[in-house]
Amino acid sequence: MPDGSIFKRCSCRDTNTGKLIGIHCPKLRRANGSWSSDHGHWHYQLELPKTTDGRRRPLRRGGFNARTEAADELDQARSLLALARRDRARGVEIGDMLQHVAHTRGPLPDPDEIRRRLRTGGTLADAPTVAEHLTTWLTGLQIDENTILSYESHVRNYLIPHLGTIPLDKLRPHHIKNMFAAIEQRTAEVHAAKTSPDPKVRATVKGIRPCGPSTRRLIRATLRKAINDALAEEIIVGVTNPATLVKTRGDRPHPIVWEPERVEHWRTTGKVPGPVMVWTDELLAQFLDHAAEHDPDLHPLFHFMAYRGPRRGEACGLRDSEVRLDKREVTINNQIATHGHRTRQKPPKSRAGNRDLTIDADTATVLTAYRARRAAQRLKAGPAWPDTGLFFVRPNGHPWHPNLVTQRFNKLVRRAGLPPIRLHDLRHGAATIALDAGIDIKVVSEQLGHTTTTLTRDTYQSVTKELHHNAADAVAERIKKKRRRSA
Repeated sequence: MPDGSIFKRCSCRDTNTGKLIGIHCPKLRRANGSWSSDHGHWHYQLELPKTTDGRRRPLRRGGFNARTEAADELDQARSLLALARRDRARGVEIGDMLQHVAHTRGPLPDPDEIRRRLRTGGTLADAPTVAEHLTTWLTGLQIDENTILSYESHVRNYLIPHLGTIPLDKLRPHHIKNMFAAIEQRTAEVHAAKTSPDPKVRATVKGIRPCGPSTRRLIRATLRKAINDALAEEIIVGVTNPATLVKTRGDRPHPIVWEPERVEHWRTTGKVPGPVMVWTDELLAQFLDHAAEHDPDLHPLFHFMAYRGPRRGEACGLRDSEVRLDKREVTINNQIATHGHRTRQKPPKSRAGNRDLTIDADTATVLTAYRARRAAQRLKAGPAWPDTGLFFVRPNGHPWHPNLVTQRFNKLVRRAGLPPIRLHDLRHGAATIALDAGIDIKVVSEQLGHTTTTLTRDTYQSVTKELHHNAADAVAERIKKKRRRSA
């Protein structure tokens, strides 16, 4: 093991040349040759293993006020070098690590931590910070563009601001919990400001979207994925992914039906009972009648969404070749995804999203009439008609932009005087009506393109009123029979 040496030096300069005198300053020693107690600082030097190309590299560290401080760190550096034993490659790696520490003027790593890294076969270099890893991780992803945009939003707006300075291997569950607590507090502040009677207060949060439970779950999923990739690539080793140990608060919002009493309360107060609302059969019929009269170009698409529950992008991206009206069948295998205002076509997001839908006779009639109307528009347009291969297109033959479809839907709802729902809630309504009609949950799950029936059950079963009414009547009838017998 290299011994190293301890010495003193100062920052005095030669009065003639202006150069540092260093260890040759006469003030560093007393007349008897011993070190001065009030001049200069203690340093040490230790020979590191030669580099891979055979170059020498001494480790020099200084600035210690006491000799014992320099001696203690020298012993720590010796202990670190000793961990390599006779493994030359590891010795060079430890030397590289010590050289880097000296260059950055950071503290020497803990020998126990380096011993653990050696035992697990991981790199000896310090782990990157959360911000460094997330930034590098994003640049190397080769996945769907929409997913990358979602990851980038979570990283930029939440993960780096709250966790960025923490070394990745030091990230613990309590750090993540504190982040979500801060996000929830900020969300509450935004909600309060948006509902403030003061327009100046409302203006302070204009354009700011509250971070709800669903977004918080996605933020956690992004972090979990990034750390799992770091573990797989051995950027960090021997630790448990802390994101898997943290649960986000707030359940997935369940759809709430616009019962007549809720509609009346909304008309009086303007308050919407929840973030996800669905219309009753009567309200849906009113909307479709209004859409057929006031927006005949989009009425068939809205009808299809309301009856069979495809997602907005799936309806806009429905291929003409996948609509078999004579068999009353439709295949979902394409969607139009949005990236800001830009769009692109791509397959559904999961295997379950690729699915066949059987349409009812009314929907087949509506779509048949639409196809005939589209053919007349194409004939009128002549060569100017673009060949998009899509079923639902604008009167000029071009694809519908999903955002425009949403805008037109919202305008129709307002002008019809109906209680508000989102366009996506037509999908929720289709599921709710199907379950209320007694359709098996597995069939409904496949219709919606869910990967499992668990999501369907957790999201929709609480609003299937017909099933609950039937259960309540059955219980009452059974008790009534018992009471008659006892009477």
